[in-house]
Amino acid sequence: MEQILNDLVLSPAWYYTAARGLLVIVVLMSIAAYSVLLERKASAWIQGRVGPNRTSHPVIAWIPFLGTFLMKGGFIQPAADGLKFLFKEDALPGHVRKITYILAPCVALAPALIALVMLPFGELPNGKIITLCPGADVGVLFMFAISSLGVYGIALAGWSANSKYPFLGAVRGSAQLISYELAMGLSVLTVFLATATPQENNALSLVSMVKAQTGIWNVFVHPIAALIFLICIFAEANRHPFDMPESETDLVGGFHTEYGAFKFGLFFVAEYSHMVIGSSLFILMFLGGWHILPWVPTIGTGVVASLLGLAAFFIKLAAFLFFFVWVRWTVPRFRYDQVMRIGWRVLLPIAVANLIVYFLWYAFKG
Repeated sequence: MEQILNDLVLSPAWYYTAARGLLVIVVLMSIAAYSVLLERKASAWIQGRVGPNRTSHPVIAWIPFLGTFLMKGGFIQPAADGLKFLFKEDALPGHVRKITYILAPCVALAPALIALVMLPFGELPNGKIITLCPGADVGVLFMFAISSLGVYGIALAGWSANSKYPFLGAVRGSAQLISYELAMGLSVLTVFLATATPQENNALSLVSMVKAQTGIWNVFVHPIAALIFLICIFAEANRHPFDMPESETDLVGGFHTEYGAFKFGLFFVAEYSHMVIGSSLFILMFLGGWHILPWVPTIGTGVVASLLGLAAFFIKLAAFLFFFVWVRWTVPRFRYDQVMRIGWRVLLPIAVANLIVYFLWYAFKG
């Protein structure tokens, strides 16, 4: 056993794996943290008020060229929020089911970590795909399956809280997930039909979907499917106007009412991580992925083309996250019965009809 431990510690592969895992956590936490800052800044701009603009430290002021920008821009606010969640007193209520109460935030965050690792962000000059997990070329169904597991964290949190409001929020979240995943799955079937060709065997691959949009993006070919998928992303991420599991106006705080400190911070990061994952999936399937323009997929060659493609992907991602924030501070929250009606009586029939129309079109076209 001692020899095995020594070999494990001295193995370069172990350090490489540990470094890659640390990179995943740092990237995920950074994206989620600065998505929160984006939301606070954008909401302040929409409401005509001042957002975070003074969070800093005296040492930062001495950074050449950047000190004043970082201080007055409030760009250290995410670090302050993270440290606040980490060092606050983490109370454990006496009436909760303790094991599942502690486990729920981890269950909510783990699927987001796994899904983010598998997302492709760009393409290298040698044809390899840029991901946080080298060599991964997963299908969209895998991403759906993994990201859907996040609702188990909501369900466990609501049940373990031993309180009616968190439990109602958990039930709402589970029902909402089932309702909108049906329409979401049907909407992307049209993209599968467009990607499936005699030359392309893996039509479910996210990379194949991006390559199939070299000439024109799917958002122009499948606008109805794109709109359905867009609405379902909001519902899957529990964002306004579909934030039924939280809904502070009638459920106090929803499924996380009994949570605070670091555990609440994990739920917070998980929500914004699901926003990033949903936005990335929409970009990959409907907005050309790392292609720069609909009819101009790349500019330049070699490393320049790869860097511009990577920049194009993250610019689209930032714009999509801003759209999430914009909708939250513009559209009022739906009632629960309206959410269910939209999912079952509006989106699902439209998704079925859209699939039938495109299926017949592809059948007769071929």
